[in-house]
Amino acid sequence: MSVEINGTAHERAPRPGQCLRTYLREEGCFGVKKGCDAGDCGACTVHVDGEPVHSCVYPAFRAEGRSVTTIEGLGTPDAPHPVQKAFLEAQGFQCGFCTAGLIMTTAALTDEQRSDLPRSLKGNLCRCTGYRAVGDAVAGKCNVRTSGPAVGSALGAPAGPQVVTGTARYTFDLDVPGLLHLKVLRSPHAHARIVSVDTAEASKVPGVELILTHKDSPDRLFSTAQHENVAEDPADTRVLDDVVRFIGQRVAAVIASTEAAAEEACRLLHVEYEPLPAVIDPVAALAPDAPLVHGDKLDGNVVGELHASLGDLEAGLAEADEVYEATFRTARVQHAALETHGSVGWLDDDGRLVIRSSTQTPFLTRRAVASLYDLPLDRVRVLAGRVGGGFGGKQEMLTEDLVALAVLRTGRPVKWEFTRSEQFYGATTRHPFVVTVKVGARRDGTLTALQLQVLNNTGAYGNHGPSVMFHGCHESVAVYKCANMRTDAHTVYTNTVPAGAFRGYGLGQVTFAVESALDELARLIGMDPVTFRELNVVRDGDDLTAPGDHVEDLGIASYGLDQCLERMRACRDTTDEAPAGWLVGEGMAIAMIAAGPPGGHFADATIRALDDGFYELSVGTAEFGNGSTTVHAQIAADELGTTPGKIIIRQSDTDVVRHDTGAFASTGVVVAGQAVLRAARALLASGGKIGQGHFDGTPRSVAFNAQWFRVAVDPATGELRILRSVHSADAGTVMNPLQLRGQIEGGVAQALGATLSEHVDLDATGKVTTTTFRQYHLPTYADTPFTEVHFADTTDAIGPLGAKSMSESPYNPVSPALANALRDAIGVRLTEIPFTADRIWAALREVH
Repeated sequence: MSVEINGTAHERAPRPGQCLRTYLREEGCFGVKKGCDAGDCGACTVHVDGEPVHSCVYPAFRAEGRSVTTIEGLGTPDAPHPVQKAFLEAQGFQCGFCTAGLIMTTAALTDEQRSDLPRSLKGNLCRCTGYRAVGDAVAGKCNVRTSGPAVGSALGAPAGPQVVTGTARYTFDLDVPGLLHLKVLRSPHAHARIVSVDTAEASKVPGVELILTHKDSPDRLFSTAQHENVAEDPADTRVLDDVVRFIGQRVAAVIASTEAAAEEACRLLHVEYEPLPAVIDPVAALAPDAPLVHGDKLDGNVVGELHASLGDLEAGLAEADEVYEATFRTARVQHAALETHGSVGWLDDDGRLVIRSSTQTPFLTRRAVASLYDLPLDRVRVLAGRVGGGFGGKQEMLTEDLVALAVLRTGRPVKWEFTRSEQFYGATTRHPFVVTVKVGARRDGTLTALQLQVLNNTGAYGNHGPSVMFHGCHESVAVYKCANMRTDAHTVYTNTVPAGAFRGYGLGQVTFAVESALDELARLIGMDPVTFRELNVVRDGDDLTAPGDHVEDLGIASYGLDQCLERMRACRDTTDEAPAGWLVGEGMAIAMIAAGPPGGHFADATIRALDDGFYELSVGTAEFGNGSTTVHAQIAADELGTTPGKIIIRQSDTDVVRHDTGAFASTGVVVAGQAVLRAARALLASGGKIGQGHFDGTPRSVAFNAQWFRVAVDPATGELRILRSVHSADAGTVMNPLQLRGQIEGGVAQALGATLSEHVDLDATGKVTTTTFRQYHLPTYADTPFTEVHFADTTDAIGPLGAKSMSESPYNPVSPALANALRDAIGVRLTEIPFTADRIWAALREVH
């Protein structure tokens, strides 16, 4: 076959059935990304004879005699195409994994198509930005500002030129000679014992090098969750187990010379199972006679629980003039990072194990792999390229353990990259919660009682389960002063796909319930919801208390919640036009989050002065669109009296940087940034060539967020439209207003997805039935309203240069704010998300 790729003739014939995406990547065009392999996300968009196509569903043989242009052929970092330059100046990206596809689509738009972006960009998904910055890029708006001090300026991402030209290197954007491919056979049963695995027929498939079963797995328990404190998560997982506990659990692995050979061999594995009783429903899992998910480890299915009180709940309820009680439910939600989980491993020239992974936690993953296989830490290297989105989902070890085993057994490089479907049934989800809230207040607005009953479904394994429960039950109520509180919470195992860390870490689920209930309580006592919150929220100088252990290192080191609430009040002085006959309502909610996790989160940074006036900053935090790399450069530049362009950053590689717990729990600025600041000051103080900084993540401050919506609802169909979205954030010193606004917009957009359309569905057997983006309904450009973002004017006493964290917190008040606006519009309270049109329509039938 002859095809022209970026102006150069290529003669290699594609394999039978090969799509253009994989053909182009094999020809070295790594800017062509895999997000779905189903034509749903647009990350693989290229031009064929000038027309944009999704190359994942375009047969490679159809490119015969045609001209193909990829993002690399559109322009280069030194000579970018006008659209690439526009995306760079607008910062129309965060993690950047979708950006090449968006640029290729935009570059082919006519002026008429540019005027209708909701329709023209319907084939491109972005999980990070909330799309406003994408719209700015298409419109040619420049958002980057570089004059003045670095801190506080709208500095663009250091890797921006590489992101927009497709030359930034993500996990699999490298050519590894002699690479083998790993594929897994997954369980068809929710609960079963593996009696035998017959590998004879599978072993005969040409190209098969190795088949791994539970007999090859180390007999050692671990948790896929990664925390500095290993004991924080239950050790209940094996690399390959002889008992499967959910449909989709890995049973065996095939390592072969091609993906096709590995997949064929998986189909030829013959497994004899002994089915075991399964429990799918979390309420049923609490029953004394429920099937035990981990009967070899626990007497029941409860893996974490909290029972604690403050004051006298019954007295508080008796004192109340009004009491409201309701049960709220949240759905499973997929992280939907466009770069799927995956890793590639090999042995270096010294025989050391090297793993390149799409991970938020290189150092913790190194520790976990070394422990599993009894390797000294210095015999394992873990590194991350640029990571294509995380949202907490990559605070797990889901591929590295098995890739490591395959590399150690074969001595060859091995790659395992999840398919999009595997992300749905083989990775993790957000924890689904059931939360019953009972609240009471006097007519003067005093909150007298607050009770939570929480049921957290962690799925088949306990990774993050107890911690998510504890976190969700803390700041959601600690933001309020109430003398009488009680919390009873359980985290339970079920034979379903495991849940894991997700943006907000439990707070979004519980805050949805608490803020919805308080809105109803305000109605019952006849008080404005903003005023009701102003009367009851914590104030500067107050202790932060909630039922359970007192957190000694957490306090209010700056206070902007009053400014956030005032912004919510001001929103109501505006009007927005709604379609005739539609029902209009407005609502708001607040949230508080700790700046980092309890128990320690460590970061080390080193700065070296180079001979040419440049500085080398080494820091462990991974970059996946969180923007921490940009802020670290800004901090170092200002402290050292130079410009960010003279800061060369090395990161996310256990061989070349010092320890970092990981890029999670909103710590990139407040923990790693503090280490960078200390390293810069140490360099100046020493007068030498090197400075080192360390921060252990304590003490911790809190950040505040408030969200307001005005919505319109069609009473005939249940369709909901957001007329206006406003978010106010107390982030302390705003280190980079452009990036911070992007984090907030992206958080709001992701939360809107969970509130309005996203849900991972299971059938009665526990099988995940939502396995593609088109079934799952991620928000598109057309679905996502632009959010007005406002910053409180505060300076934190703990955070570096007065900054606070803001990557997770914008997510948390969105669902209840929208729920409260919907309640205001239709007159009935919906207590289960997502608020799909059919659910809204059914609720309308009850009252109209």
